[in-house]
Amino acid sequence: MKTIRLITFLFFSYVKCQTLQSSFLDAAMQQTNSQNYLEENLRDIVSITVAQFLQKSTFEEVQTIVKELLNFAEKCKSLKLLESPSECSYQLMTNFLEHICNNQGMADKHVFSNCCNKNNTARHKCFLLYKKGDSSHSDIFQIPNPEPVCEIDKENQVSVKERYIYETSRKHPFLYGPTILTMSACYETAIQSCCQEENKTECFQIKLEPIRKYIKEISLRHHHLCEIGIKFNHKVAKAVELVLLTKKQPKANFSEIAKLAIDIKNLHQTCCDGNAVACVFGRSQLMNYTCSKQAILSSKITPCCALPAPFRGECIINSENDEKPDLSSGPLSRFTEDRFKETFQKVVRESHEHIKNHCDLREKLGDSNFHDRLLVLYTKKAPQLSAQELVAFTKNMAAAATKCCPLCDEQKFVCVEDTAKLIFGALCRRHEAEPINDGVGHCCDDSYAFRKPCFDDLHVDRTYISPPLSCDQVISLTEELCKAEEEFQTEKQKLLSNLVKQKPYATEVQFQSIITDFTHLAKMCCQAEKSEICFQEEVFLFPCLFSLHSLGFLKLKKLFLHSNYEWIRRKSLSRWIDIFGFRIC
Repeated sequence: MKTIRLITFLFFSYVKCQTLQSSFLDAAMQQTNSQNYLEENLRDIVSITVAQFLQKSTFEEVQTIVKELLNFAEKCKSLKLLESPSECSYQLMTNFLEHICNNQGMADKHVFSNCCNKNNTARHKCFLLYKKGDSSHSDIFQIPNPEPVCEIDKENQVSVKERYIYETSRKHPFLYGPTILTMSACYETAIQSCCQEENKTECFQIKLEPIRKYIKEISLRHHHLCEIGIKFNHKVAKAVELVLLTKKQPKANFSEIAKLAIDIKNLHQTCCDGNAVACVFGRSQLMNYTCSKQAILSSKITPCCALPAPFRGECIINSENDEKPDLSSGPLSRFTEDRFKETFQKVVRESHEHIKNHCDLREKLGDSNFHDRLLVLYTKKAPQLSAQELVAFTKNMAAAATKCCPLCDEQKFVCVEDTAKLIFGALCRRHEAEPINDGVGHCCDDSYAFRKPCFDDLHVDRTYISPPLSCDQVISLTEELCKAEEEFQTEKQKLLSNLVKQKPYATEVQFQSIITDFTHLAKMCCQAEKSEICFQEEVFLFPCLFSLHSLGFLKLKKLFLHSNYEWIRRKSLSRWIDIFGFRIC
């Protein structure tokens, strides 16, 4: 059964943001200790909805639309906690989309004209398709200079928070509204605290970096959750929640687990629809219910339930598992049919073994060489991606190994599986935007549960034929390589990826020898008195391996014998000829 598998990703499985210092988090919670949270924050909640759909709009344009929508939104204030916000929030969304379509200039600016020709649900779904993901923007609202911000904060505290909500919402259009509200309170408190400090710049960096990091990670997770709901059916989403809630709350009875799984799946769908009012209200209801059942669900959430909204929700989401569950029996057996247990356990064992080998290889090679190995591996699997894309993709994979591999066995497994789903989810979004190859498409579309094993088992794409590339398309030999180690590493790995595309069956030793030559060349020119001139001279002599197939041996030999450097004449010529098929007469 493909959907019943150990999937370590859930609404309740976020990595704890321990670096959000308790001092300013406590202060932020004091600001929101209210029984009328929805009512008091309605303007901000509507702002989130508008900014996430109209990502190109200015702050002032968003506020104008919000003001027009608030008249209707006032009706939502009268809702009681036990009432459903669906009718009110649905009408609010309908009015919002109608407002856009009635403004021809606004619809054209955001390329929504074709959506406006549709009705009701179809129109809404069309608008959702135009949301641009997180990669289109920088991580979070940047503060170029603390002084003006502190001046604004002193004059009008609301302005700082509203601006943060606007920037965060439009840059992270899939981030759930309650999380934006939570972190905006933390952000506002950090600003107020730092503006009292002598070294404001340092304070901003220390206190705002954890917020930036948390937003970036949670946004990717929310985006991924939304994709599961869109790409795969509701049974898959429910199965994911069932498995992981059983891990999260192993002592709870099955009827409660089943109810929560359905409620969480429905809440994901509500939040992914982009209706922040319904999302905030829905999460509040879900967390209230969870806290009312804390005695039978989990002892870990007791401190969270003492917190006000929206911190209660964020705290519960980040709470730890009640205890380590037995994955092979017990709670899992309550909803997994006996005939599927053997398959399930086999998949778990294979996953554990693969992750162990993965981490052993990293320890043996070291972080840098491990990244190179991943780059070679995935260039062969998806050579249609640009070298830059492949370097970035495998960098995320290497970073995940660095984070997860030092953990104990069970935590290591959970960490790797969890992170891999986000990384492969991003790759599948790239494939959907611009198809890569049939193998990648199969892994993305066939089964969410077996997506990672599918990518693990992909082999060389034999259908790929590397197009001819000029030297400047392959590698950048400039003085910039001398300024930053990261720049040098990126160029080195781009070269490696392009080498693999050209000769996917060359040996690792052969690839590494070319990279060694590149490293020597860069070091030599960086130490030269006139680095830029050195690079300009050597760029014509360095092996542009992607055009070597069109060069005869004598021309190649003549080219390199003109070099002033002994290591090029004696080592590189024969090495490049051996690798790329030239015979020495």
